[in-house]
Amino acid sequence: MTDASTASPALKVRWQASALEVAGAAGPLALRTCLPVSTPVRAQLVVAAAIGVPQTFYTAFAQWLAQQGFAVTTFDYRGHAASQHGPLRKNKADLLDWAADCNAVAQHVRARAAGIPLFWMGHSVGAQLPGMSDPPLPIDGLLSIASGSGYWRDNAAPTRRKVLLWWHVIAPVMTVVCGCMPGKKWGLVGDLPAGVIWQWRKWCMHPRYGIGVEGPRLYDAYAGARYPLHVISVDDDEMMSWRSTASLMSWYRNAVQTAERIHAHDVPQRRIGHFGFFRSEMQDHLWPRALQTLERWMQGPQTLGANPKVAPKAQRYAA
Repeated sequence: MTDASTASPALKVRWQASALEVAGAAGPLALRTCLPVSTPVRAQLVVAAAIGVPQTFYTAFAQWLAQQGFAVTTFDYRGHAASQHGPLRKNKADLLDWAADCNAVAQHVRARAAGIPLFWMGHSVGAQLPGMSDPPLPIDGLLSIASGSGYWRDNAAPTRRKVLLWWHVIAPVMTVVCGCMPGKKWGLVGDLPAGVIWQWRKWCMHPRYGIGVEGPRLYDAYAGARYPLHVISVDDDEMMSWRSTASLMSWYRNAVQTAERIHAHDVPQRRIGHFGFFRSEMQDHLWPRALQTLERWMQGPQTLGANPKVAPKAQRYAA
């Protein structure tokens, strides 16, 4: 484990970079933690990225939340961005390895400050992976942003119209020829290990996504997740439909759930999409919604009632 710190005096935050060794990975995971410098840390948050998105994409959001008293950790999955070591075509990582990375990061961050709450914010696949961990991640809440099942028939219309070309032609051909997905060069999802692409393809072809392919181990792992889940979905997401998001919620069937549907016309910029939540211009319009959920969770544990082993029959929705 190595650490290095840099300060941003104007923002009253400081960044701490570290490297986390994870079993089975070709090299350490690259972590960055943004900390407030003039206020106490009230809680910790891990931000888990979408597929092909480097952790630096979330820098502005992390700095804003650190100013609210949170220690915010971002990271890159093994075989991607700053956590890629050696030739990408030789990297054997798949999505289940990325789920193991999530567990390792959560355990590490929890141990760093066990006395304060730890929350997880997952963007797209970053909200799918936590539930695959057995035992469950040691977190106090999962905040899902623009996430859902990747099953192709449930994709939002803009993606569904072209996704079969992607999965049956573009992705397989590029991965076979190159031994990996060199997507960054072509503006396609980023550079990814072949194992991630092939497993993702299998999942996206199955109506039950990862659970349908991997079977009981994922089904049971999701059942073990009993931390609260809050889902934020946007109606102009070009990738995730509401049906996709509802599928995600059904996986976390033993979690106390709330969901929030954001209408793009209610935001001055009028365009949010799959990635827009984290743009700096959303600081005044969308980021406070995430903060509101985190602060609600900090008020006390969310429970299912008298019998926490029984999944709720109906979802509870927040306006």
